[in-house]
Amino acid sequence: MSHDSTTRRQFLGGTAVGLVGTLFAGTAAAGGAPKRIVGTSTPEAAEEARDRAESVGRTLDFDDIGMAVAGRFSDKAVEQLRRRRDVRYVEEDGTMHAIHGDAGARGPRNGGGGDVGTTAAQTLGWGVDRVDAEVAHANGATGASADVAVLDTGIDSDHPDLQGNLGAGKAFVKARGKYAEKWDDDNDHGTHCAGIADGIDNGEGVVGVSTAATLHAVKVLDKRGSGSFSDIAAGVQYVADQGWDVGSMSLGASSGSQTLKDACQYAVDRGVFLVAAAGNSGPCSDCVGYPAKYSTVVAVSSTAPGDSLSGFSSTGPEVELAAPGTDIYSTVPGGYDTFSGTSMACPHVAGAAGLLMANGDSNTTARSQLGSTAEDIGLSANESGAGLLDVAAALGLPSSDD
Repeated sequence: MSHDSTTRRQFLGGTAVGLVGTLFAGTAAAGGAPKRIVGTSTPEAAEEARDRAESVGRTLDFDDIGMAVAGRFSDKAVEQLRRRRDVRYVEEDGTMHAIHGDAGARGPRNGGGGDVGTTAAQTLGWGVDRVDAEVAHANGATGASADVAVLDTGIDSDHPDLQGNLGAGKAFVKARGKYAEKWDDDNDHGTHCAGIADGIDNGEGVVGVSTAATLHAVKVLDKRGSGSFSDIAAGVQYVADQGWDVGSMSLGASSGSQTLKDACQYAVDRGVFLVAAAGNSGPCSDCVGYPAKYSTVVAVSSTAPGDSLSGFSSTGPEVELAAPGTDIYSTVPGGYDTFSGTSMACPHVAGAAGLLMANGDSNTTARSQLGSTAEDIGLSANESGAGLLDVAAALGLPSSDD
């Protein structure tokens, strides 16, 4: 690590102690200055930003990329900070959301409200089947030794199709209610995505694209499926600092954040494979949302049975891969349910990346391999990028069920 990086870490561990990973002051500052993020290129500028803030939520360090202080800043404070050449930007600490599909696409939970413990025999979802992940399973590819982080609303900590794969979790937004873990899922979105990426092959419920990777819940979205730019950026940084392999983000917004962009660059530079849902703004053109729009992130569009583009799927030149996203049956807290969205397409790719990285691929070689082996299904590049995810082909395995 460079001397400059060490200085940054000392700053974070010294004058900023106790603030990294904490939440905003909440109601005490509800009537105060707007929530903003000040990006800096030096620890000194970050320290002044902290001093001029009415309250500080968190301080982020992206090493050579720069630092960011999230908090409440008055217009006067912003004006003063902008005079410094080592203040790179000031932006609103906006909001991103879980990319939910059409509510009408949800099916009856657990086949009609039954208890999760009495689930019938395991279902091979059409999406997992379509991307030939079952071929990988039959050939011994499970993703064991890979670490897949789901940056979302959390993961149900006692779901039988996920519990055996769960590793460490982290809550940047705490679950509201009586939950075993702060990172438990108080929505349902994150658990659904986790089952697609890495549901256990245990003879019940569902099976994921990978089946034995270690799942990490990084809870950056609240009970309503919303999260701030700074919380999501902190989650991405955390994934990188843990040395985990894959970061799956089924979340987004129509506008971006320099702080989150920096966090994604920081993570990719440290070997993380980042993948995000393209968005559910379709039918539309050139409408991929953020963070999928960033060049550091693999943007995934959604397909329906029959290989048509899902009507809700965002499209644009940033789309890199397509994956099944319409009517996907997966885990939710207390059972199983059917959702639709590019949120469901994204974890198919996350699970596939886990399989490749468990085999020794880096984030960059896995990204290249998934693109070069994708299946042409007749959609335009703006709709499907390189094509439909093909897990078997990416692993060098033959498949004849396309």
